Amino acid sequence: KSPVSKSPKVSPEEEVAELQKKKEQLDSEIAQLEEEGCKVEELDQHIDKLHEYNDIKDIGQSLLGRIAALRGTTTRDLYAHFGLELDD
Repeated sequence: KSPVSKSPKVSPEEEVAELQKKKEQLDSEIAQLEEEGCKVEELDQHIDKLHEYNDIKDIGQSLLGRIAALRGTTTRDLYAHFGLELDD
């Protein structure tokens, strides 16, 4: 026997109803965010900035790892040495 349990069959009508409900929830969330001043156009800019931040952070992590290897220490020790927080 497979350890994966079978999920109950869902009729196409039930699936459509579920998707419609999800769409209404998402539309409501979008409307609320727009009322709070969020704009869809700005979202792409924020996503691009987050990608750039993550790329820069990854490079920094890599450099800290290389420095740690050269010094024979840990990146944790380097965080303390450079005054960085571990969750930075």
